Formats: sequence, structure tokens, C-alpha cells
Amino acid sequence: MTLTELESVARTLVAAGKGILAADESAPTIEKRFRSIQLASTEENRRSYRELLFTTPGIPEFISGVILFDETLRQKSREGTPFSQVLSGQGILPGIKVDLGAKALAGFPGETITEGLDGLRERLAEYKGLGARFAKWRAVIAIGDGLPTPFCLKANAHALARYAALCQEAGLVPIVEPEVLMDGAHTIERCEEVTTGALSRVFSELLEHRVALEGLLLKPNMVLSGKECPRQAPPSEVADATVRCLRRAVPSAVPGIVFLSGGQTALQATENLSAMNALGRHPWELSFSYGRALQDPVLKAWKGDTANVPAAQRSFYHRARCNGAARSGAYTKEMEKTAA
Repeated sequence: MTLTELESVARTLVAAGKGILAADESAPTIEKRFRSIQLASTEENRRSYRELLFTTPGIPEFISGVILFDETLRQKSREGTPFSQVLSGQGILPGIKVDLGAKALAGFPGETITEGLDGLRERLAEYKGLGARFAKWRAVIAIGDGLPTPFCLKANAHALARYAALCQEAGLVPIVEPEVLMDGAHTIERCEEVTTGALSRVFSELLEHRVALEGLLLKPNMVLSGKECPRQAPPSEVADATVRCLRRAVPSAVPGIVFLSGGQTALQATENLSAMNALGRHPWELSFSYGRALQDPVLKAWKGDTANVPAAQRSFYHRARCNGAARSGAYTKEMEKTAA
């Protein structure tokens, strides 16, 4: 795939009014989500739930792509159609999570390194053959006493860049996800400092690895107060701090930034994204790649009961619509009253 083709896919993923559904939960994560609705995490239940999401009427209006887990990319609809085709048939691009998770970083207590580079070239080729058009790799950065260390930032940025280079070689658009966690009592100012440092290191490594910035997307955290911080910054401050951080660290060659929700509630994630886009034009598209912020209300409506599928799909459509409005800064709380 040429750079022009990679850039075309990247720009399709951040098309106006649209964003990405992150449905790439690992087996332990989806089990935890299902446990919240007292549902066993069997392969059939996972398949049924993903089919509920992917066949929701009207979602192509607001969803441009879906990040899948390995199992999900190989699954089929009840009618026997591969999920990648269910999505692409609606004009939604299928993607794939390719990292193998964050593991303890030896010698650095409290910090992690994401694994999965071994054999990645071969896995990317297989995923492309299964219909994937883009991929995602997540690095995890914790804020704490003396954390993050410079080495942790360097090691994770290096891995992200190696992954991104391999993706582009394979003809897949890499989504680069360095997540600075919300966990802790740190202030929004501390989050901004760490996020700026992490992003600066990531883009330095991407350039050293000869990754074409026009053919990738960035999936960062928003700049937020830590969960235990006594003062929680409002959307206006989150928007100002996040955009300031991005302008300092992210080159304008990047087509788009697709935020993770990272522990925010569904409403917080929508409000904060809308506040950023309400600030005016930016060098990059500011979009979303949400998991829990799109899915939590859906799970609560579904509860694993087939009879609840229509209600769950209405819930998903509503959240997708609200975040679609946030893409232009047009979201208002009044929209929540229209939820069916």
C-alpha cells in the first residue's frame, strides 16, 4: 500500500462527524465487563454481543471504523458472514489490536512495557488477509512518586515506533496509543506535563524509525485530573490543557487524533471532546476511539437477553450520535433527553 493509500485510510477513519468504536477487549477484560451484567463470557455470548454492536441500524453515520480483537476478527455473524465483511459492507473499516498487553518492566517497579513485537510482521500479514485495514498498539504510562521514569517513556515509545513501522510496511494504518493513566491523585497540570513528555518522545522515535506521519493516527489520553485528585478540572480546562499539549508535541502532518476515554464516564468523554472541538479549527481532526464510553450503556441495556437487543442498539446509536456531534463541538446535554 502506498503512502497515499495509507493516508486515505487514515483520513477516512477521522471523517467529519465520525469516530472509532474500540471493541478489542481482551478475554479477561470482556469477562470483567460481562460479569457486571451477570453474564458468562462464552465465545457465543461474545460473538452475539459484538454482532449486536456491528449490526446496529444507522451506525455508519457516526462510526468510521471498529478495532477488533483476534477472536472477533475470525468470528462470523449468525448468518455466516465474517465480521470484517459485516463492517466493510456498511462502509466501516475493520481494524485489529495487535499488542499482547502491558507487562512489568524489569528493574522499574510500578512501570510496564507492552509486548508483542516478536512475530508481529507475520501476524500483520495474516490480519490484512483477514480484512483488517488498520491496527492498534497500546502503551501504558503511570503517574506516581518518581513515575514515569525517562527510561519507561523511551522503551514504550521505541516499541510503538517499531510497531508503526511494521504496520506501514504491511499496508496497515497504525494507531499509536500512549496512554497516560488517570489513576492517582495528580493534578491536571501534572498530567499535562507527563503527557507532553510522552508524546514528544513518541514522535521523536516515530521519525527515527522513518514512519510516515501522514499515514498514522494518534490515540492519546485527554489531559485530566487524576481520579483521586480533590479538584476535578471541568471540560473547559480539559479542552484548553489537552489542545495546548497536542500543539506542543504533535506534528501537523498527523491526519487525526482519536482520543481514548480512559475511565471517563460516557458523558464526560463526550463533553470533553465537544469542548475541544468548540475551540475552533485545529491542525488535526479531533475524534474518538472509545470503548467503555460507547459500550457501558449498551451492556446495561442488553444484559445478555435477546429480547433487549433493540433497546441496546438504540443505546449504542444514541451514544454514537452524541459523540458524532462532539466532533464539531455541537454536543449539548439536551441531546441526552432524546435517548430512546
